[in-house]
Amino acid sequence: MKMMIVIVKDNDADILTQAFTASNFRVTRVASTGGFLRSGVVTMLLGIEDNQVDSAIQVVRDSLPTKADTKRATLFVVPVNHFEQI
Repeated sequence: MKMMIVIVKDNDADILTQAFTASNFRVTRVASTGGFLRSGVVTMLLGIEDNQVDSAIQVVRDSLPTKADTKRATLFVVPVNHFEQI
């Protein structure tokens, strides 16, 4: 299992949340601040299976197309050693 952490600007958060849910990914959104002038960003957390990593990354690429030098999302994929719902 993996934890995908996606950091996007406020104005891209709704588009990406809808794209994740339409692709049957469950996502948790956390409001945060960071970057230049402490602009508003959203951190999204997704618990995904190992075989879903490429599909989840593709959802981000398809939902937030970039221009030449523009980056619209920062992604981290980290291993999860233990997962439990209580």
